[in-house]
Amino acid sequence: MTMTSPLFTRSLSQTMAPNMDQSRMVSSPVAPAPDTLELRWEVIRACSFLRDRLGYFIGTWGSVAVRVQDGLLTTPARVKFEELKPEDLVVLDWEGKPLRGQRTATNDAELHRQLFLQRADLGALVHGFSPHASVCACAHRSIPVLTNHMAAVIGGEVRCARYVPANRLHDLAHAAREAIGRDACAVLLANQGVVAGGRELAEALVAAQVLERAAAILIQSEALGGATPITELNWRAERAAYLQQPLRPEEPK
Repeated sequence: MTMTSPLFTRSLSQTMAPNMDQSRMVSSPVAPAPDTLELRWEVIRACSFLRDRLGYFIGTWGSVAVRVQDGLLTTPARVKFEELKPEDLVVLDWEGKPLRGQRTATNDAELHRQLFLQRADLGALVHGFSPHASVCACAHRSIPVLTNHMAAVIGGEVRCARYVPANRLHDLAHAAREAIGRDACAVLLANQGVVAGGRELAEALVAAQVLERAAAILIQSEALGGATPITELNWRAERAAYLQQPLRPEEPK
């Protein structure tokens, strides 16, 4: 089994119709990825990157999901990321029933499923615990569009879902689905963590990092009287321009 092939070379473009006002921009649905051995290795590498390089995963807490042709491919529950093998990943159908895999799917499976159902323009999701974004989640504070990178990669303001007590997974999933809206590809989970998405997994990883940087800016700018968000007209223009470009992110090292 090889891990040397380049990641995420499939190109998808999302454009506005001619003469469409940017406030009415509609993102196109993504094409589901084929459930291949290469994709499964990509998911495993992403988990290692999120835990070991970024520190967004804690132990076995954290998950990744990818929209595939017959459902969603996701990480398993209670398996150490350094021990993950391609056959450990689980495919669920859109009703949440297992299709392939011997493991139990992550407890976040319903969260991923509901967000995929809500947002056909998202092809991959990362649920983690990046420090500054988690601070905002614990403060129940949304993150406005503060940087041009956030405008391009994430879109609009990232809202905070209502608080849901631990182990009420169905309620948490629906709270996230209600909060994510149509403009941003991320959502905060009150007193818990964050979910960031993208058209493909590499873009979801970038979105998670961009959101964490914006959260840090939001918190630290309070010492200077608070940050000034980008206006809606401008962030919509930047998002539209970004979505018109071919999607060819590089593999994280």
